[in-house]
Amino acid sequence: MHSCFSEDGQDPPEAMCRRAFELGLGEIGFSEHWDVGPYEKHPRYFQPDIWLAELSRLRDLFAGRLTLRLGIEVSEPHLYRGETSRMLSRLPFDYVIGSVHFVGSNFMFDETYFRSHSADQVYLAYFAELLELVTHGDLDVVAHFDIPVRTAGPILGYEPGRYEKQIRRVLEQVISRGLALDINTAGLRKPACNLMPDPLILRWYAEMGGQHVTLGSDAHTAGQVGSGLEAAVQALHTAGIHAVTRFDKRRAELLPLV
Repeated sequence: MHSCFSEDGQDPPEAMCRRAFELGLGEIGFSEHWDVGPYEKHPRYFQPDIWLAELSRLRDLFAGRLTLRLGIEVSEPHLYRGETSRMLSRLPFDYVIGSVHFVGSNFMFDETYFRSHSADQVYLAYFAELLELVTHGDLDVVAHFDIPVRTAGPILGYEPGRYEKQIRRVLEQVISRGLALDINTAGLRKPACNLMPDPLILRWYAEMGGQHVTLGSDAHTAGQVGSGLEAAVQALHTAGIHAVTRFDKRRAELLPLV
């Protein structure tokens, strides 16, 4: 979840906590954006010290009712290792999400880019960059595995099977490093109406021995908190995955799904 401490978040953390409590969620995590690349509109927007003070206040406010985890989503941590290392050393993060938002200068939400390139050009370049992320990045969770589809799907279509070789190479590295996949529901709120990763990719992951997953609504407003989580849980059960991963100070623990 991304609060107003992220450059694209809209609501304060307290409003998002109250919504989570209303929904009966027992534990949530805030994962503010940390973006430093040369093509970002608002690099280094996140103010970690002020954020930590606010989440510490909220932990006290909701003590015994709602557990809050401290997370961060770092864009392309494999490309900006120094900046990433310095940020991760500043606060006691429970988990680090790594994401690919840019492939070179190409933004993975840019319709103009998708309309001027073929599906193979877009997806092959993206999965190649994703492989670099999971191989070299300092992270615990792989964000929105096939994120270009959220915008490119209605324009270019998407057949995961066409990129099975590339996707399996990424999954092999994810499993080898003990990383978790973010089961991200944000695409269900978009025209592409896609769960990330695609359910077929989830099945491959389970068949290959993968077991670490997290549930993410990728909320940017209080109204989006918890959105689509039932669909995510159903997709996991269908794929043969029956546990989720909790992180506490970057240590992973499997919890059974019910």
